[in-house]
Amino acid sequence: METISHREMRNNSAEVLRRVEAGETLLVTNHGRPVALLSPAPASRQDRYEELVAVGEIIPARRRGWAQLPPPRDLPGPSVDELLAELRGDR
Repeated sequence: METISHREMRNNSAEVLRRVEAGETLLVTNHGRPVALLSPAPASRQDRYEELVAVGEIIPARRRGWAQLPPPRDLPGPSVDELLAELRGDR
């Protein structure tokens, strides 16, 4: 892991971000003290899902299953939130 100073990060921010986007992790120092770690952002959930499918870690569902179920119906009486608030009221 390479170390860069706060000044270098400030003066060369575009280059620093290009390096991080390319996969590098950089330790940022201020007056010689480590203050931050710059690393690439995690992949989106969709990217991660597609990556796991590609390497065979997961197998996509063949049909929709849960997505085809009707939404739960509203039941009479207090909601779950109201019941929990009542139970926790004396805390």
